[in-house]
Amino acid sequence: MNSTITNTISDAGVIPEFGIKRENEERRDGGCGVVFDPATQMYAVGKQTKDGLFRLFSGGVEENEDIKEGILREVVEESGLTDFLYIEKIAEAFTHYHNNLKNVNRVAMATCFLVILKSAKLDDTKLEEHEKFTLEWATAKDVISNWVERNENKDHDHWIYFFNKSVARAKELGYDTLD
Repeated sequence: MNSTITNTISDAGVIPEFGIKRENEERRDGGCGVVFDPATQMYAVGKQTKDGLFRLFSGGVEENEDIKEGILREVVEESGLTDFLYIEKIAEAFTHYHNNLKNVNRVAMATCFLVILKSAKLDDTKLEEHEKFTLEWATAKDVISNWVERNENKDHDHWIYFFNKSVARAKELGYDTLD
């Protein structure tokens, strides 16, 4: 898998940088949650209705909002999943990408959290008008395959990085037991 990785120096040390720098990038810091259900051994993703692209539950965090609280808010709003057993910060990355739901070029400091479910009990979602996707359950292999097939513009490199690190950690913790 070819992935563009450079490094950015920040107050937290060296942070990997992904994607292709584009003109007119809008800065919107935030992150994503990699959500895993130990009962089914499946990962929760959003499946876009127009093209079948899998997406992590993600979004921007407000200026005074705690990053963990903001990402969990996005997970709950976009997936409807609320019953969490374990949450861990996995990684940070600086990323350049095209947000195809809003048709805008973005640059962001993104933070990823691994979210292990206690149960897959669902509440109603609170999708914004541009968010046209539904909850889908998939294996780690299927998620990565979905992104690699659609990654010609390097828009999913940061998701691949976050997801692979999250899967490795879920395995290390004993939640993901599939090979």
